[in-house]
Amino acid sequence: MSFKIHVTGAAEEAVQKVVPTLVDDLVASGITAQNPSLWGADAESEAAKRLGWVEAVSISRPLVAQIEELRATLTARGVNHIVLGGMGGSSLAPEVITKTMDVELTVLDSTAPGQVLSALNDRLETSALVVSSKSGSTVETDSQRRAYEYAFTEAGIDPRERIIVVTDPGSPLDASAREAGYTVFNADPNVGGRYSALTAFGLVPSGLAGVNLNELLDEAESALVDIAIDDAHNPALILAAAIAGTSPRRDKLGIVSDGTHIVGFADWAEQLIAESTGKQGTGILPVVLEPLSTEITAGYPDVQIVRLVDDADQHHLLKHDRHVGEILVSGTLGAQMMVWEYATAIAGRLLGINPFDQPDVESAKVATRGLLDARPEATAPAFVDGGIEVRGTSNVVAGASSVSAVVDALLAELGPDGYVAIQAYVNRLALPQLDGIRDLLAARAGRPVTFGWGPRFLHSTGQYHKGGPATGVFLQITEVSNVDLEIPERPFTFGQLIQAQAAGDASVLAEHGRPVVTLTLTDAQADVEKLFESLNASER
Repeated sequence: MSFKIHVTGAAEEAVQKVVPTLVDDLVASGITAQNPSLWGADAESEAAKRLGWVEAVSISRPLVAQIEELRATLTARGVNHIVLGGMGGSSLAPEVITKTMDVELTVLDSTAPGQVLSALNDRLETSALVVSSKSGSTVETDSQRRAYEYAFTEAGIDPRERIIVVTDPGSPLDASAREAGYTVFNADPNVGGRYSALTAFGLVPSGLAGVNLNELLDEAESALVDIAIDDAHNPALILAAAIAGTSPRRDKLGIVSDGTHIVGFADWAEQLIAESTGKQGTGILPVVLEPLSTEITAGYPDVQIVRLVDDADQHHLLKHDRHVGEILVSGTLGAQMMVWEYATAIAGRLLGINPFDQPDVESAKVATRGLLDARPEATAPAFVDGGIEVRGTSNVVAGASSVSAVVDALLAELGPDGYVAIQAYVNRLALPQLDGIRDLLAARAGRPVTFGWGPRFLHSTGQYHKGGPATGVFLQITEVSNVDLEIPERPFTFGQLIQAQAAGDASVLAEHGRPVVTLTLTDAQADVEKLFESLNASER
């Protein structure tokens, strides 16, 4: 078997209780047959056009030769560096695929001007850009494409030889890209972005970068034999029951990679699960962890731990009876992707929600567009501590005069089933250490803490933040960048765009009654040190 799963404790009890019903209801074979009625009448119309991913392996096979042919053409032109402009699942799948296969791919899923400039200044003469967007209307991807078109043209390079587009057939981008003379790959329109790992969205950038795509598809195909049938040993049924069927339900899923050969899988799984399940006031909150993270040993009653290991490690852990109560999974990358997609869709059925829509993602986009159109003056900070400007919902920032105090006030809003979400709208190439705040705050908060780089999380976990349980408190980190970059033929810059995205999301969260604090770093490097010092000094 290309995927192995072992459950104990509450997860095992859930499997014993839930899986027989899933087998009797023919859920696995129903998904394989693309039966849209599995999620109820309200979800049926959406599910009817979102189940193409179950046959992604067979549909994608003919793409492989086309991708390899284009790679050879690009190589002949001296192109040896692939950049991907995409957001959400369109970028996270190629990221985990290429990292796991040890192949270089520059993933540009940011609007931070410094990060965009870093990509543009990195081997432009030998680079090609893959633009991935189902609709082509995604503002981040559209802006990245415009920047590269301009840069290629200014460098005397024909953009038609360097820009490759992946989009749905008939989309606005499909039409404009073909008119511009770009190479276009059409993806299956019956697949949502977060389920698109094994479609053209996952395969084109990965294959152009040098990944052996047939190997990846073979891995996925081997898993289909086990997950497509109604059987108590079906690993997708077991995984779905373990993550969504516990009683009382553990609605937070700590995902830890512990010795697995797969690099970055938890980040991909996070967007798949959060965006699929976080709606109608319910959902499963994925929390990406390290082996020594606080949440693993804290024993929170609402957190289920799933540990990604390799086969040999799983055998060792079982032999020594370690990690009782956890879910242990192992398998090849292609198999993991296929199993988790099935399991997430099944989890949606168990939760009584539609796992294929994203009703709350659009709200942040609308708020962003409104801010870009109106260009209001920036709200004055409640106070400034060192170089850090502090803004936030009034009940949190009122009376505070330091970063330490305002973080304490934010954590005081946490309920017994709450979580903290850190959202970093910064150039993560310049501030990679910022994600270290997650572990620091988790130890301080005594509750699970997630970390997301903005704006990419808006296309995934952003759905859970607004549509899931109203138990989160939110710490935004933004920066005053010392560089900016025009977006050709647009009335706003990258710097203005990312500021509007952060402010727009904060306003929507506040409208939903979520406590929000925004810390703006006016001197990024110096203020990061100040921020760490302040969080170390915070006390509940």
